[in-house]
Amino acid sequence: MESSLEFSSSVGSVSSLLGRCRTFKVLVIGDSGVGKTCLTHRLCAGEFPRGVEATIGADFRDTSLEIEGEKIKLQLWDTAGQERFRKSMVQHYYRNVHAVLFVFDVTCPASFNGLSAWVEECRQNSLGHEIPRFLIGNKSDLRDPGRAERQVSQERATSFAKAHGMVFFETSAKNPPRRQVSRQRGDREVVYQQDEVEDVVTAVGTTLKKHKNPLTSGSPAYSGSFKVYKKRPEKELWTCC
Repeated sequence: MESSLEFSSSVGSVSSLLGRCRTFKVLVIGDSGVGKTCLTHRLCAGEFPRGVEATIGADFRDTSLEIEGEKIKLQLWDTAGQERFRKSMVQHYYRNVHAVLFVFDVTCPASFNGLSAWVEECRQNSLGHEIPRFLIGNKSDLRDPGRAERQVSQERATSFAKAHGMVFFETSAKNPPRRQVSRQRGDREVVYQQDEVEDVVTAVGTTLKKHKNPLTSGSPAYSGSFKVYKKRPEKELWTCC
């Protein structure tokens, strides 16, 4: 009888282990209004949210995927882009991070110029280059060839990504992009490379699958959101720069 109970207990333990999936914390940072909330919502829920307000503190969203036969979970931390909503929580953001998504708006050069400050914040919080980094150019559906000088070129974004050891994607959280879009700029045709939102999550998952230190059972696995409020919380509509 004892041996039967021991065998049953062993089988239960093995089944429990097989049923678990590794969880990785992915930090999503960038200026306010670049579409971080819409992007994380699309990555996790598969759809574009109807209404979005400025994030206060941080929101958490989970998405699970299977990479080469292993099920893993990505825990996306959608952080506030405005300093007044984030400065008291910065240390919590960077704790136990496994990957970082740097997001900018391809139609808003100011959001791209602000990336250097986000890279510096990572450095100040001891996030080394061994942590995978991804550069995401969002709102590709809003590119206008007539305003090319007021937008961020893919060449410029690619150069920044290479300089900082990042993998670059250009996509749209709202409209599924086509793989290549040809648009006329003056007397020449410009081809923009665009990526599906799903390409981003697959690349992150594939990279992190090789990671040896996911969140352990003793680490907090968050779900939902937390926000930092003053007496009267301010809500702002999602806007560009």
